[in-house]
Amino acid sequence: MNACHDLLLVDDDPELRELIRRYLEKHGHRVAVLPDAGQLERRLARQRPDLLILDLMLPGESGLAVCNRLRQSGEDLPILMLTARGDEVDRIIGLESGADDYLGKPCNPRELLARIDAILRRRGNRLPAGSPDPNGGVVRFGDCALDLATRRLSRGGEAVPLTSGEFGLLAVLVRHANRPLSRERLVELSRGRVAGAFERSMDVQISRLRRLIEPDPAHPVLIRTIWGIGYQFVLEPPAEPAAP
Repeated sequence: MNACHDLLLVDDDPELRELIRRYLEKHGHRVAVLPDAGQLERRLARQRPDLLILDLMLPGESGLAVCNRLRQSGEDLPILMLTARGDEVDRIIGLESGADDYLGKPCNPRELLARIDAILRRRGNRLPAGSPDPNGGVVRFGDCALDLATRRLSRGGEAVPLTSGEFGLLAVLVRHANRPLSRERLVELSRGRVAGAFERSMDVQISRLRRLIEPDPAHPVLIRTIWGIGYQFVLEPPAEPAAP
């Protein structure tokens, strides 16, 4: 028997909401529902659930915008994104915005339950990579400084906004500096997932990070591609040879 958790489902489809609610409650969870994000802030302030199930395509503020806003505010609530759109780019964007997992609609309730339980197990067993590390300190590389305690990145003294997903990946790279890491390992360390479909999104996420920290993203010196393996973060790139 799985442990009982408080879940909040935000979806504008009343039939799907009721189907999911009944199934999850049948398996021991407590489920509250909302038709859109309009009342979400007040609901979270009043009673914070253990996990948020969030539809990508909501009326008004989209699930993607909600997820991004929550993560930018420092909210680390586990989020499972539901999407009826088959475009992999949409799913990648959702993960980059800080969602813990995604599931296509229409979804199998049994698979949804398994994904929920897996997220909650992972969150219960370890500190998420996107969480602040009070003992992390400040790591400097190039003209950048990453504060692992506050999740703040600066470049040339100017603040650089990071999503939770971007911080999680950069923190993993920094903590494993000078060690080549496969895409599978990066997915596992930064998101706590088995790779699979998520592995294909890693190249997109690396490209985004390079635009944030590299002097010349087209010729990266900090996050290097290791052909046949994956990527390597070089904490101190070698200095340019002196002119003769």
